Order: sequence, then structure tokens, then C-alpha cells
Amino acid sequence: MSLFKRIGDNIRANLNSLLDKAEDPVKMLEQYLRDMEDDIADAEVAVAKQIAVVKRLEMSYKDAHAMVEKRTAQAMQAIEESRDDLAKKALEDKKIHAGKTADYQAQYERAREVADNLKKQLQDMKEEFENMQANKATLVARAEAAKAQKEINKTMSGFGKDTARKGFERMEAKVLQNEAEAAAALELRDYNKSLDEELAELGNSASEIEEELARLKADLQKKNQ
Repeated sequence: MSLFKRIGDNIRANLNSLLDKAEDPVKMLEQYLRDMEDDIADAEVAVAKQIAVVKRLEMSYKDAHAMVEKRTAQAMQAIEESRDDLAKKALEDKKIHAGKTADYQAQYERAREVADNLKKQLQDMKEEFENMQANKATLVARAEAAKAQKEINKTMSGFGKDTARKGFERMEAKVLQNEAEAAAALELRDYNKSLDEELAELGNSASEIEEELARLKADLQKKNQ
């Protein structure tokens, strides 16, 4: 169950308890709806932050992909000018950026999925809020009935207020709110490789660079014929 959905469930579960304590049910409902608006505003901020993460990752992915294409073109140009040494360097750098492209793409797709889920959950919260606004008159009547029933039950049974349970429910609501605020903080894994690892990969991929260099030369030769 999503955190935003759990907030909505908690709202419904605690509504009668809150209304029972209100001397003026209408004022209490209006205050409660304002509180819900604040929760929705906080959720919108969380969604906006996640969307910003998605946009940053998308930009990083596009930049890395553009570098792959740029290095390929530069390698071709170096071959045309008989600079195989520069062509090799361009192809080596291309390989590094190709790896970054794959990493950024995977991060971007995961972040976008999270953002889509958060937007759907936010929409559910807004719909719940709109439904409660539309049903405010009915809720006021229910609150008055619940209050009358409570007074009758207290008179007949002599039971006092269950302060421990209500206090627990208030703490539960606070915990749920904290969880919702923390849900949008997506930790990005660090995919940066150490220099030694990159150099090792360059050494291991030397044969691949030679093969691609030969292929580019062949393509160039066909082009010039």
C-alpha cells in the first residue's frame, strides 16, 4: 500500500474521532479540510522534487549519449587525417561515455517510474479531498449523531475517555506524515568509477578499440572509392 494511500485511509479512520471532540462540527470539518490541503501541498512539493530528479537524469543521459556520437565522428575525422593515435583516444573516450549512457538511462527510467507512481498517488489524495468537500454536509450530520450517541453511551456505561488510544492514533498520524515526506527523497547510487578501474577497463578493451578502428577505416575506404 502506498504512503499517500495510507494517509487517505488514516484520514477516514480518524475522522469520527476528531469530529466527536469538536464543539462546532462545521468549524472542525473546515479546519480538517484545510489540514488536508496542507498535506496535499506537501505531497505536491515531494512530487515536484522527484520530477526534478527525473529531468536531471534525463539531461545527463542525453549529454552522455551525445558524447558517444561526438567521439565517433571525431574518430572518423582523425582517421581521414591519418591520425590513428587520436582516433584510438576518441574511441576509448567513446567507450567510457557509452557506459555512462547506459547507467544514466537505467537511473532515469527508475526515477521516472517513481515519479509516475507519486503523481498517481497525489491524484488519489486530491480526489479524496474533493469527495470529502462534496460530502461535508453529510459528515456534519454524522458528527452530530456520533456526538449524541457518545454522550448517551457515556451516561449509560460511565466509561471515560480513552485517552491512551487517541494519543496513540495521533502519534501514528505523525509517523505516517513523516514517512510521506521522506518517500520522495530518492537516493541516487554513485556510478562513478575510480581512475584505476577506468584504466583497467581501457586496457581490457584495447582489442575492441583496434577492431572498431579497423572497421572505421574499412568504412572510410569504401566511402572514398
